[in-house]
Amino acid sequence: MCGIVGYLGNKKAHPILLDGLKKLEYRGYDSAGVALLENNIIKIFKAKGKVSDLEEKIKHVQLSADTGIAHTRWATHGVPNEINAHPHVSQSGKLALVHNGIIENYNVLREKLEQKGYVFYSETDTEVLVKFIEDVYLETGKSLFEAVQLALKRVVGAYAIALISTEMPGSMIIARKGSPLVVGLGKNGEFIVGSDAAPIIRHTKTVYYLDDNEVAFLQKGKEMQVITLDNKRISPLLTELDLSLEELEKGGYDYFMLKEIYEQPRSVYDSMRGRIDTEKQLVRLGGIEPYENHILEADRIIMVGCGTSWHAALVGEYLFEELARIPVETEYGSEFRYRNPIIRPRDVVIGISQSGETADTLAGLRLAKEKGALLLGVCNVVGSSVARETHAGVYTHAGPEIGVASTKAFTAQVTVLTLMALRLGYLKKNIDLNRYENLLCELEYIPEKIERALQSDLLVQQIAREYKNARNFLYLGRGINFPVALEGALKLKEISYIHAEGYPAAEMKHGPIALIDENMPVVVIATKKGNYDKIVSNIQEIKSRNGKIIAVVTEGDKEVARLADHLIEIPETDEMLTPLVATIPLQLLAYHIAVMLGRDVDKPRNLAKSVTVE
Repeated sequence: MCGIVGYLGNKKAHPILLDGLKKLEYRGYDSAGVALLENNIIKIFKAKGKVSDLEEKIKHVQLSADTGIAHTRWATHGVPNEINAHPHVSQSGKLALVHNGIIENYNVLREKLEQKGYVFYSETDTEVLVKFIEDVYLETGKSLFEAVQLALKRVVGAYAIALISTEMPGSMIIARKGSPLVVGLGKNGEFIVGSDAAPIIRHTKTVYYLDDNEVAFLQKGKEMQVITLDNKRISPLLTELDLSLEELEKGGYDYFMLKEIYEQPRSVYDSMRGRIDTEKQLVRLGGIEPYENHILEADRIIMVGCGTSWHAALVGEYLFEELARIPVETEYGSEFRYRNPIIRPRDVVIGISQSGETADTLAGLRLAKEKGALLLGVCNVVGSSVARETHAGVYTHAGPEIGVASTKAFTAQVTVLTLMALRLGYLKKNIDLNRYENLLCELEYIPEKIERALQSDLLVQQIAREYKNARNFLYLGRGINFPVALEGALKLKEISYIHAEGYPAAEMKHGPIALIDENMPVVVIATKKGNYDKIVSNIQEIKSRNGKIIAVVTEGDKEVARLADHLIEIPETDEMLTPLVATIPLQLLAYHIAVMLGRDVDKPRNLAKSVTVE
């Protein structure tokens, strides 16, 4: 949820830390802070608000420290203010710590420490953790590294931490359990630590992804040591990042979100590249090939996701049941593990997550693993927790997604799920050969059709201008486009703060129709494929109650055109592939309304990109 950066080397630390925080600000932007170890003194600077507020605060301070840690916060324990901002220091002031995660037993630890005379100034679990580490260090007489190990064994919850100490100049201790942490190995023995690779790529492409229950000791100019909480020494398997700095920049766009919307022709193509061969009529997914027989014999597939990934899973349910004829259940990650679900060894559980670090989805996968199910992952980040927790999976190749409101991750996930459904349907001989060939050909044209859908941008801007002050929106879709309606409503809510709801179009008359009047914009996905006549009837019901109709239709539509107030045309494609094209104007509509309302599109209030705590 929060973003952690650490630097240890021969350069000034604070410019590197601030730059890293800016790259991680999509993970949280309630407050920010930095701790610098200079001349055996830890200097702390904090600011409520964004990283730019912190930067402004320290820009005239003379600093030369070559060791430091920094943090950008999404508040969990304690309101956003300078007192609760990280880094937090120990009782003696000799330790400073940044933390991403939640310490669930912090109240118990805090009470015990207060009984010993420890004083707390913040409401955070992180201040408890750093003071608890110091208490273990002082009581046991062990080294600080060993004290961290002992303390973390007694902690309940999730964490990624970076710690510096006045007693260890030129050193840093980092650890993780349940929250992501990456360490980059730079030139001349420098180390750059990050919650993901974004702050690291400018300095090195050689990284190590810490695994759960691992603690690393970093010393300037020396080899990294990685040891588990149980004292097992690990030989770090280093990875070369397949990522460029340019991918993390806006590239001339006003917002990352707009850049990522326009990247979708490429990201969808990249998610298919090397995986389909229309000449040989093949779909090949190397990541799941060894498990294909297991999947084909599955009693059912359970798809688990949160937010936008849950919507992609809903699309996947339609795809798998239609093309592969395998029963599918779609579950919210946040509910799945808490309702004592029935999971059998012949079940296949697919975890879907852009970051691969979504806490609720991971918890669901771990529960399914305990029950003996086969786990598959669909995620965007190589080396992420989902990738490591699952038996197999497929990467989406969407590239970095910085905007908090997910766009290209959704279409990339749907693309991968489409390929999986096609492959399984082909192997099970459940798809008519002509239909199979047509779907493969249509898939090849989808990037081009997304490009054409993006040409509606100016029209969508005009519609946005007309409805930017609406207080409520309704989004309707049928069949496989029902999840698209949900996703369109979510995008509008996330970044414009306008209330919006998505419904199956036929459900409108079972309640939501009571809301419709001349002030209610209704966005309807009404493509020619599927239950077209039925959705035309739904539009007529809206029209008779003076609702304002914004219709997403197939090019050349005449019938809906007579009823709708606004028409957004998209290229025709197979019904199963319409979500990949129909979602584009809905993303643009949300974006333009939010911009016109003066919202910070990339950093909407109260939200963070990667939800790594439950």
